[in-house]
This record gives sequence, C-alpha cells and structure tokens, in this order.
Amino acid sequence: MGAAVAALMMTVPAMAGPADDLKLPRQKVELVAPPFVHAHEQATKSGPKIVEFKMTIREKEVVIDDAGTKFHAMTFDGSMPGPMMVLHEGDYMELTLLNPATNAMPHNIDLHSATGALGGGALTKVNPGEQVVLRWKATRPGVFVYHCAPEGMIPWHVVSGMHGTVMVLPRDGLKDGEGKVLRYDKIFYIGENELYVPKDANGKYKTYETIGESYADTTEVMRKLIPTHVVFNGRVGSLTGKNALTAKVGETVMLVHSQANRDTRPHLIGGHGDYVWEAGKFNNPPQKDLETWFIRGGSAGAAIAASTTKVGRVVDLSGVEKQALAKYTQDAGNHVSIELRPAATLTLP
Repeated sequence: MGAAVAALMMTVPAMAGPADDLKLPRQKVELVAPPFVHAHEQATKSGPKIVEFKMTIREKEVVIDDAGTKFHAMTFDGSMPGPMMVLHEGDYMELTLLNPATNAMPHNIDLHSATGALGGGALTKVNPGEQVVLRWKATRPGVFVYHCAPEGMIPWHVVSGMHGTVMVLPRDGLKDGEGKVLRYDKIFYIGENELYVPKDANGKYKTYETIGESYADTTEVMRKLIPTHVVFNGRVGSLTGKNALTAKVGETVMLVHSQANRDTRPHLIGGHGDYVWEAGKFNNPPQKDLETWFIRGGSAGAAIAASTTKVGRVVDLSGVEKQALAKYTQDAGNHVSIELRPAATLTLP
C-alpha cells in the first residue's frame, strides 16, 4: 500500500502472527460498540507505536424497529456501524480481520484512512474460515470511513451494515485555527445507515432463512434508491429514550458522524457545533458555531459541542430532518415515505 504500509501478513487461524520487524512498542486495544469509543489519549508525547486491533465479521439477523422488522445484516464486530478505531498520526495500525467459518460470504476492508491497494481492500479478502493481518501507517489526521468492498458486491455489503470509522489524531492533539488546544470530556460515534428491506405482495416486510436468499430482492429495492428505514446505529430509536447519550453540564462532547453511502446533514436543535471539522480532516482548521453541517456520502465529520446549558436540557441530533422533501418519493405510482425521527438525543442531566 505504498509508503503508508509497512507490511502485510495473511494467515489462516492455525498460523502464527506476524514478526515484530519494526521494533516499535505495541498497544493492544479492546474495541467497544458504538456509540461509545475505546479509551485513548487525545495527545501523546511518546513516539510512534504499533496499535493492534482485532475485528470479527458477523453475519446475523437483527431487528431494526419497534414493529419487529427483521433484516440480515453484515457487520464488523456485530454492530452497525462497526467500532471506531483511534490512533495517532505516525502510529501503525495492525488490524486482524477474522471471517468465521460460520459466515456465508467473503469479505474484506477498505480503510479510507490508508493509501494504496484500495485502502487495503485489494489485500484483505477473507473467505469464511480465514483471517488476515494488515499493517499500515497513519499519515493523515482526521476521521475516515472504512467499509467492506468485495468485488461486485460493495453496495450490498455497505448498506447491510459493513462500515465504520477510523480516527487519526494529531500527536499534539486537536487545535482551533489559532493553535489553541481543544479537548473533549466525552466522545460519541454516530453511524447513519439507510436500509432496504424487501416487501411481499401484501406490503409486509419479507424474511429470509439466509443472507444469500435475501440478495436478489434486496438489491432490487436498492436499485430504486428508496430506503425503507433511515437509522442511526442500526435501528430506530437506538439513541433515544433509555438509550440517550448523556453528558454532565459543563462537559465538552465530541460527536463523530459518518455516512458510508448518502449525504446527510447533522443539525443540533437547541445547540451549536462550537468547532466543526465538516469534512473530518484535522489538518484543516475547524469551522465555528455551526447549526447544521454537511457530511458527504462515504465520509465522516467531527464536531465539538460544549454542554454548558442548564440542568435537564435536551439536545436532539437529527441527521435526516433537513432532507424531508428528498425522503418523499414516488415510484411506479406508489407513494413511499420514511418517517422522520430524531435519531440521537444528548441529555444533559
């Protein structure tokens, strides 16, 4: 993968891991499911290191709304989106990607944060029962999407849940346009997904015994570009009510928002993005005091919001409300609409 890659080692489960040829210190990271992010330093004075991650691809049936609609998902580590992985500029990511024998499909990973070889996609194809180890050097600070990219099936795998985000932090931390250091007390990762669930002749959502059986019907719905569900973090209501994101008054919150397929526009109701990296790249100075920002399809953005409001105030983050007209479409004489809901709630207790 050009200068960004130090080594690539492909293995099967029975074989030993890669040799430590870089002679750098190693750090093993235990990933956590979104909206949470694994523990990490925001700035570091230490030298580069090899940061080890492991993700297991899981194909599974999931429920995506309160009506019990079922969907055959393909996921990194079992969640939609996959976990966020954090390292610093100059570090090496060493990612082990495991495709269990119980899965039916081949998979790989395309990391937008890496350079060359389709972001690793050309080097990481794993059939069921195989694993691959990929090492690459983080040279560009920012938040970047990763996704599955198997030849001929990329859209299906992406909209079935196989996407996530890498965050590469500057070694000296985040800064505003004047060089002032910016820090956050909490970080949340919100991944937006549009889902395409086939319906039968009576208008009821169909179910399938296997993910392979769902392919033809699902791709037919996808071609019409009319999603049946637009959700954050895998299902309707995943980040509202009892699942609301919480922060204390006075805490500063980092919100990372990704969309692996379509454009979206996060909007803080009753608040502002104090510092916003709309395109997600930390070498660029953040914009200030934004009400709404634009996340391009296939990318991630980041925003810092200071929760200085009074006790009990609620801030809703709605990624789709600004596209209400676009969500009303007509196809073959059938009027189709998607219910617009607040997709995430930040509660300030």
